[in-house]
Amino acid sequence: MILYLLIQLILVAIGATSAMTWFSYAVSKSFRELYKEPVLLSYALQKTNISLSKKSQDTWAWLIHYIIGFLFVMGYHIVWVKDILPISPLSALILGAISGVIGILSWIVIFKMTDHQPPIDFKGYYIQLFFAHIIFGVVATALYAIPLIF
Repeated sequence: MILYLLIQLILVAIGATSAMTWFSYAVSKSFRELYKEPVLLSYALQKTNISLSKKSQDTWAWLIHYIIGFLFVMGYHIVWVKDILPISPLSALILGAISGVIGILSWIVIFKMTDHQPPIDFKGYYIQLFFAHIIFGVVATALYAIPLIF
């Protein structure tokens, strides 16, 4: 049962993180801005004292991105099994909004800790990041609910 739950949470996290990332890449392309979380994470890793090749930095950035998505999904799971919020469209939006605020605050900290000031429109980045997390919350909720329906 625990293995099934772990696999379910991993698949939900992969789906929701991928949807969010696709959105960020689409917004990045349409606004011609660098709003790609894995790319920004790779640059942030470059600013640390960790000695990694460029390929390793990129790989770690993607891995960290998906691990963070998994941690968010684990948080959602706890919220749902403890009946803090029901599994519903409204809770999807609430959890996505909370995740968006956490994401924005986290990026502010990352940029300050690494002294990484990429040439981006920060206001635009944080706005798209908020909506990317709304998408994350909606997709995570929908994917999580699938086994409950069937």
